[in-house]
Amino acid sequence: MVSLNSINSLQNAVAFAERKVQQGRDQVAQDEDRLNESRAALERNQQELSRTEVERNRAQAAATPTLASPRLDRAIEQRVPADVLPKPPTLNTLGQTIGKLINVEA
Repeated sequence: MVSLNSINSLQNAVAFAERKVQQGRDQVAQDEDRLNESRAALERNQQELSRTEVERNRAQAAATPTLASPRLDRAIEQRVPADVLPKPPTLNTLGQTIGKLINVEA
């Protein structure tokens, strides 16, 4: 025969277990809410990061000057005066130079 004490103990154990189960469900619900909030915050942060990267790339592109390709036809804008340029050797100076070379070799 079942005693009144054992029935009360069983009822208390069941009530305790039900409270623990309900506490566990509440904790799971709170964790789920925090997880959803964290996911939403992560998505907002990723979108903000993406926008920031796009803006940074645009700013870098705007700050980087584009260099014009050099135009060789305009590389020398002033002519060098003829009196500054070395004079090409004439036949006489070539002959004298060759003559000196022959004298040194002989």
